[in-house]
Amino acid sequence: MLIEFSVSNYRSFRDRQTLSMAATPRLSKTRNLFKSSTNSEKLPDLLKVAAIYGPNASGKSSLIRAMGIVGRLLATTSGSNGEPLPVSPFRFDRALKDEPSVFEYNFIQAGLRYRFVLGLTGQRIVKEQLVVYPRGKETLLYDRLFDAEGEHYVFGKTLEGGEEVHCAWRRLTSPKMLFLAQAVTNSSEELRQLRTPFSWFQTGFLVVEQNNMMGLSTASIRFLQMVSDHTHDLRDFLNALDIPVSAIALSSDESASIQSNKKLTLKDFFAAAQKDKLTLTHSSVSGDADFDFSEESCGTKNLIGFWLPWFMMNQAGGSGVLCVDELDSSLHPEIVADLIGKHLDSGLDTQLIFTTHDTHLMNEKILRRDQFWITERDAHGATNLFSIHDFAGRESEDVEKRYFEGRYRGFPLLRQG
Repeated sequence: MLIEFSVSNYRSFRDRQTLSMAATPRLSKTRNLFKSSTNSEKLPDLLKVAAIYGPNASGKSSLIRAMGIVGRLLATTSGSNGEPLPVSPFRFDRALKDEPSVFEYNFIQAGLRYRFVLGLTGQRIVKEQLVVYPRGKETLLYDRLFDAEGEHYVFGKTLEGGEEVHCAWRRLTSPKMLFLAQAVTNSSEELRQLRTPFSWFQTGFLVVEQNNMMGLSTASIRFLQMVSDHTHDLRDFLNALDIPVSAIALSSDESASIQSNKKLTLKDFFAAAQKDKLTLTHSSVSGDADFDFSEESCGTKNLIGFWLPWFMMNQAGGSGVLCVDELDSSLHPEIVADLIGKHLDSGLDTQLIFTTHDTHLMNEKILRRDQFWITERDAHGATNLFSIHDFAGRESEDVEKRYFEGRYRGFPLLRQG
């Protein structure tokens, strides 16, 4: 579960900006909330959904990219190549050119609250800190810092493994690699203290960027090729969204099939998926017709891509977080609203965070005031992020109307002439 995420000096974000999933007290629509399941802390209820609005180039996509920074680092198989790390500092302030981009995640996993802070430049990771809060008490697990005097580590007194193991983890961690990932990869099964927060980043926090949707469609097909008994889940998902698919058939080049005893990289996975074939049978009153995946509409392809992270979120034991850039891309507003309604009624402690231009969702019957967020670029080119609930107003007010009137800012101003 995500409590809040902060970012600074990254793309259009100059000063620290924070997206909070903590619910505001005394607002209605309790189906939009769930309890923070910590073992020994009393925390605010958390929101199931956050919708992020704003003009083009206001920073919406940059926020989603920022949230996915750890996932991109984990997907990097080697930290010794010459490729720069995937960050770009705020360009309109020369003083920040050589300063690190900083990302902070506050989240709950397996009943414990964690804070993970990451600072990096294109050349290396300069800050990595992990803190846990057993019984609400801040407890350092490790702190990694690079400064003019070199790289320094501080290991918490409660960090399992012992000094010899900690030093081994440190030696294995290159400047461009996460210490957290190296420690988990190179530790025995008994050492689980770091595995818990690592698993949240690895499988419990999914980020879908807009330019990855077609890749996700390919991944969905490959997943079904591996686990074919879930084709009915995709069929039912599409049917529920008014796409009349009655059957899904899969075929694959045998040489491209995944062997259970072979560990494939992500590159291998997508290469194999290129040879997969997906055929969808559509039904109508006139009969059935088969369509190859390549013949499907852009909207249907996007839904097939979206299905995989949606399925993973809803199969994650009720603890998944899914962040999507432009959820409404090529999808009818009613389909998006239906997806959100299904998520709210799922009964799972999962979270959906997405960017959109679809003001149809600004409906008090669907979401609460504290679930609408706005991005806005100021005169210096810096993104500001704020909640609609920061503005005075009634819970029952027409949010969409006030947004178009510019009451919440974050609305594009078109020049005349």
